[in-house]
Amino acid sequence: MRKLVVFNNVTLDGYFAGSNGDISWAHKDSQDAEFNAFVAENANGGGLLVFGRITYELMAAYWPTPHAIKNDPLVAEGMNSLPKVVFSRTLHQASWNNARVMKSDMVAEVRKMKKEPGKDMAILGSGNIVSQLAQQGLIDEYQIMVNPVILGQGRTMFDGIQEKLTLKLTKTRTFGNGNVLLCYGLMA
Repeated sequence: MRKLVVFNNVTLDGYFAGSNGDISWAHKDSQDAEFNAFVAENANGGGLLVFGRITYELMAAYWPTPHAIKNDPLVAEGMNSLPKVVFSRTLHQASWNNARVMKSDMVAEVRKMKKEPGKDMAILGSGNIVSQLAQQGLIDEYQIMVNPVILGQGRTMFDGIQEKLTLKLTKTRTFGNGNVLLCYGLMA
């Protein structure tokens, strides 16, 4: 059975996006070779990318561009070549390479996709998707990259969670740029 993993950058005060949707703080210039290698490896790990409309539109507007391909060729290659599913009630078509729009019941579709053979699935950004699927117990692993930034206000990826989710720390990793990766799974 395929796993569903969330990978998101968050600030030290717990926001994955500023109040105006800004995420530029998570993509600051980094001279940390170890961190850059980690990002490139993750982007080329294979699997299926899962997005909501807003995150899809942000990613599709950047990764296929000559600027992205020049500045971050390994990550751009992975992002552009991986298959993508966009859950949206308003988006009619997806123009980014290997992307398709799904308008049907997201929870039922994710349950079905998890049972299919293949590599794991990853949600990037997409806070509304994360909170809906988390409430249904469909997320197997949370990979949270804590950035040494404080915004003071913004959006958490868990807005709307109705019941407490108890998680178990499975792995940590620190980087020279101050970022800390925290990986959590559901408690058994």
